[in-house]
Amino acid sequence: MKRAKSPNFDPAAFRGALSQFATGVTVITTRAASGQLIGITASSFNSVSLDPPLVLWSLATKSASMPVFQANSHYVVNVLAASQIDLCKRFATVKGDRFAGVSHAAGDTGMPVLDGALAWFECHNRSRYQEGDHVIFVGEVERCGVHEDAANIAPLVFHSGAFHTLRSVE
Repeated sequence: MKRAKSPNFDPAAFRGALSQFATGVTVITTRAASGQLIGITASSFNSVSLDPPLVLWSLATKSASMPVFQANSHYVVNVLAASQIDLCKRFATVKGDRFAGVSHAAGDTGMPVLDGALAWFECHNRSRYQEGDHVIFVGEVERCGVHEDAANIAPLVFHSGAFHTLRSVE
């Protein structure tokens, strides 16, 4: 099999091109063996398969949360609404207890589901693949849910280095 050619662009050009792909924003949550709640903001979420129900997301190998996510059997993908931008920023930047004052409930596996999430996916940590400077996590969805008023709630979207929401074009 042929190998890929060396890139003919610099990292800034690559980031700029990637930023043109609009993504939803999620907070991935889990619980460490010590009981400490762990959560990180991720825009790398995507569906993989309907049968079995699989989703994926990725995490930088240098992330302080990597050992917990690698070792845990379960996590929750919380899809954020536009009104939850403060949660997005909190789980992306706050040091220390990111869950202080954050309303949540334990899902069936005991992992935290954020109150007000537009949707959530409670996942078994099925497989992990190290690729480049990230690990791709594939989760088998055991339970999922949608906010009861989802049809009237705008999602949080990240595009071109900024947060947005959506408007219908049809």
